[in-house]
Amino acid sequence: MIVVTGATGNIGRPLVAELARRGQDVTAVSRAGAAPLDSPLVRGVSANLAEPEGLRAAVDGADALFLLVPGSGEHLDTEQIIGIAAEAGVRRLVLLSSLGAVTRAGSASHGPLAELEKRVQGSGLEWTLLRPADFASNAFAWVPTVRSGRTVHAPFGDVALPAVDPLDLAEVAAAALADDGHAGRSYTLTGPASVSPRDRTEVLARVLGMPVAFVEQTRDQARAAMLAYMPEPVVDGTLAILGAPTPQEQQVSPDIESVLGRPAHSFEDWVRRNAGAFTV
Repeated sequence: MIVVTGATGNIGRPLVAELARRGQDVTAVSRAGAAPLDSPLVRGVSANLAEPEGLRAAVDGADALFLLVPGSGEHLDTEQIIGIAAEAGVRRLVLLSSLGAVTRAGSASHGPLAELEKRVQGSGLEWTLLRPADFASNAFAWVPTVRSGRTVHAPFGDVALPAVDPLDLAEVAAAALADDGHAGRSYTLTGPASVSPRDRTEVLARVLGMPVAFVEQTRDQARAAMLAYMPEPVVDGTLAILGAPTPQEQQVSPDIESVLGRPAHSFEDWVRRNAGAFTV
């Protein structure tokens, strides 16, 4: 049995579906406890990582755990979370981390993830680290303005990053959770090319078949908007990556193709699957 935290989000939902497709029994953990998939292989369990004791029932009898922490996890007792999993018999732990845990390990935004990686590596469990740099699904933030005014508002219009499709990330996570050969490995997960917000807007317009204008925000405008749903250190760290990425953060990684045996999905692939979200 495999436990998936964050099971109803952009990553957890396709991960649960992929594990069920593989015939795995899945415990889908979320605050609401709703199963993200109608399948006899999937059960929904309510738990909050901020209250680790509530996780005991979810991981009881589990073989593997996918750990997704909100933000950078700095407010969580991750040592206790890992300890509870180990006590329950979990032998394999796959952590959703970030490339920023490597490139910005000393920052307030990504330092806690760097420390969590060390904790996972020293847990005595079979561990795998997944390090995305950027997510194609961040474009969901553009849905309201695309629907209402056919515009995309974003900062740093011409700075390109190789955003990963969450479906690819989910399939890599499923392989690391269910298959042998991934223990002790760290995977950098990216799309097949770096694409700027301005270029992503052009892709969106082409797929939707309608004009979509790009409106470049200032850093301060973007920061004010992001503070509505992200902690301040995470906002500042994210803006640092978006505005002044390191060469490593802009580099396309071969890891998805290496694990899955196929190329990573492009940003356009992601838009085509999710085009309905942008239309009324």
